[in-house]
Amino acid sequence: MEREGKALAADELDGQHRHAPGVASVHVRVIVTWLAIFPLVAVGMTVMGLFANGWSPVLRALLLTAVVVPTTVYFVVPKLLLAYGRLSRRRQMP
Repeated sequence: MEREGKALAADELDGQHRHAPGVASVHVRVIVTWLAIFPLVAVGMTVMGLFANGWSPVLRALLLTAVVVPTTVYFVVPKLLLAYGRLSRRRQMP
């Protein structure tokens, strides 16, 4: 969406206080991101507990985030946002 020739960020509002069409609000993106990260971290910590007990916490965090962050950003969050968009469009249909 543009305002005076300038593109709006995903969480900015236009002059009529509307979000850009098809863009989830920052609040929805926070919830979606948490829903993506929490299960991945829980599973990752459980699996790492099988082989990384003696590792330093920094090394465990490095390995866990090296797997969780790309998985979340490239796969899980886009799928969750797509599902959210489909649900929100269904609600808006008469």
